[in-house]
Amino acid sequence: MNESEIPIDIHTLKLQDWLVSRRIVPKNVQREIKEIHTKISNALQDMPSNEQLIKLLARTNINYYHVKEIIEILKQTEKDTKSVFGTYGSQRMKDWQEICRLYEKNATYLAETAQIFVRNVNYEIPGVRKQMTKLEQQTDESLKRAQDLNKPETQFLSEHAALLDQLGVKGENLHTEFLEVLSGLPDLYAKSLQGIGTIQAGIDLYAEVSGHKQPLPILSHLVEFGNTTVYQYIHKEAPLVVEEPPIRLNLSEGAAPKDSDNAANEIDFGAIDFGTDDNGGTSSTVSAEIIDYGDFGNVDMQENDGGGIDWGIESAPTDAVEINFDIPVEEYGIVVEGTGMDGGTAKGDQAYTLLDSPNYRDRFLDEIYELESFLKLRLYELKQLESSSDIMFSLMDNIATHDAESINKILRNVEKLIQQTSDEQTRHLFQLKHSPKYANLLASKLQQMTKAVEKLRSNREALKKRAVELREQRQELNPVLEELIAQTRTLQGHIEKDISKRYKNRVVNLMGGVN
Repeated sequence: MNESEIPIDIHTLKLQDWLVSRRIVPKNVQREIKEIHTKISNALQDMPSNEQLIKLLARTNINYYHVKEIIEILKQTEKDTKSVFGTYGSQRMKDWQEICRLYEKNATYLAETAQIFVRNVNYEIPGVRKQMTKLEQQTDESLKRAQDLNKPETQFLSEHAALLDQLGVKGENLHTEFLEVLSGLPDLYAKSLQGIGTIQAGIDLYAEVSGHKQPLPILSHLVEFGNTTVYQYIHKEAPLVVEEPPIRLNLSEGAAPKDSDNAANEIDFGAIDFGTDDNGGTSSTVSAEIIDYGDFGNVDMQENDGGGIDWGIESAPTDAVEINFDIPVEEYGIVVEGTGMDGGTAKGDQAYTLLDSPNYRDRFLDEIYELESFLKLRLYELKQLESSSDIMFSLMDNIATHDAESINKILRNVEKLIQQTSDEQTRHLFQLKHSPKYANLLASKLQQMTKAVEKLRSNREALKKRAVELREQRQELNPVLEELIAQTRTLQGHIEKDISKRYKNRVVNLMGGVN
């Protein structure tokens, strides 16, 4: 095999050391390259206006091969300064010819070309590819994060819709809607007490076992009379007038409208007590607002024929107006309150119903849970009775009144009643009515959910926009990478060709170059 047929393989990482070791380029070549770059910077200050030059000089790194292209362009732009001896009088041409001469001295151009080639292979091209990969990853992450925001958004929307559904409002005008939905609270109470009569057997059993005549008074009252006012529960009679305290909603958008006091200025004479009648009973009480006795004129009582007593009062004239004591009191606005079950006025807390009163509602819940616990205990005792014969006879007598099936049925009715009277909507509306701050709390919670959804949507749109920008940046790097690869391959060809000429046209392979 001839020597010319033996290829020269040079690894890219060792290319510069190989050139120095073969004495092709000097060791201090970097200093010469720096001086050349300084001259190139000075020469670029005075360049003719040429489209090809503008395109060529737009590149960031100008090397030996670019200098040769510039000289070829200047041969056309500076041809008027060419002498008969082939030299140019233009200073521009002289500067660039000097730069070309310095490049060719000591093969400085080959050292710089190898330096650019190695830098592109080891740093520039991998760096661009790494940046492209990173942009792709950031794009995928942005899209994934945008997709992940759908779950919390759906959750917030679901919770928001559930809360509005529990409150029975649409969320458009909370103050007005709250007042409207609170007007239907009595219907909710009535609906929650449906089937309350089915727990009467449990109440009777509890009374029988406990020995108390009425151990659960509020439950017993609700079973017998329904959800009456606290006034009726206390006084055992229905009120004539119910004056429930006004509802106050502490909302930031405005306070609840207050009813103006349009009551007429009337004289209140209080209550007139006529004492005790002859039979020992209590007399009626007259509550007068406006009493008009009419115009009776001057009335003189006649002398009593039977006793002949002179009271010192002149006799009334014969044409005096006759007094009629049978005039009905209703004609003059007089209200007579009876002493039986006719009732009075329920005000304050007594105007609320038992389930609507904060105090009595808590007592009602205590009693219903107490009854539930009692029934569960009875079921446990029945199970113990089945598994053990050592039971007190008194306990067996009490248990024998109801079997496990009947007690379990009563227990299911009690649990159903607890569920009906303690559902989410009833609890929300109860707190809304009796706690002025609760309305603002609910409004703030709804507003926070709405803001959270808006923020999630804004973040999602920002992430999608970011993904588009990253994808565009990734696309913009494609021509940069292609140009780098093309430049590197060109430099590789120049290096291999130059080294091949120095070694009798042997084949030169730069290992680890551009794929």
